[in-house]
Amino acid sequence: MHEDWYRAPTLTGSIVRLEPLSLDHAEGLARAADDPEIFEHVRGWDVMTPDVAAERIARTRALPHVVPWAQIDLRTGEVAGMTAYHDLDPAWRTVAIGHTWIARRFWRTGLNTEAKLLLLQRAFDVLGCVRVAWHTDVRNSRSQTAIARLGAVREGVLRKHKPRDDGSWRDTVVYSMTDDEWPAARERLAGMLRR
Repeated sequence: MHEDWYRAPTLTGSIVRLEPLSLDHAEGLARAADDPEIFEHVRGWDVMTPDVAAERIARTRALPHVVPWAQIDLRTGEVAGMTAYHDLDPAWRTVAIGHTWIARRFWRTGLNTEAKLLLLQRAFDVLGCVRVAWHTDVRNSRSQTAIARLGAVREGVLRKHKPRDDGSWRDTVVYSMTDDEWPAARERLAGMLRR
C-alpha cells in the first residue's frame, strides 16, 4: 500500500491539472520561468532554457522521497510551473509539499491554491495523512504568506537548516496542517476558489 505514496497520479481541478513531472514539460517550464522574481530565493534557477529545465526535471525526479508534478493551466494548456510532495513518511503518515513555483502571470489567479487543494485532498483523503508540512526560506515572505493563506500553522524556524545554492545557510520556516484542521481548511479553500 505504501507504493501509492510514491506515485504521482494526474489530479484535475477546475482550473489546474497536476501531471507527473516529465522531460516532456521542459520546454513549458522554461517558458514559465520568465521572471527572475520567481526564483528570488532559489539561486541557479533564474536562467531557464529548455536544456536547463530538462536537467532540473531529471535532478528533481531522481531525489529520493520526492514526488513531483507539473502544474498545467486548464484554460490555456500552458505549463504554469511545478510542485511536489517531499519528505514522505508512510509509517508516520506525514508528507511535505514544496518544490513549488509558478509563472508570475499565474500569481493570484487561484491556480496554485487549487493545486494545493488537490495535493491536500490526496494527502488527507486518499493517503490518510495526519500531518502535511511546508518548509520555506525565512527570507521568502511571499511564500510564507501564501502558505498561511492555505490555513497552515507556523510551527517555528529551523536555524541553519541547510545550505542555499549560493553557499549561505538557510533558516527554514516550518508550517503544518493536521488531519483535525483539514475539514475546515478544505471548506475555506473551496470557498476561496468559488470567489
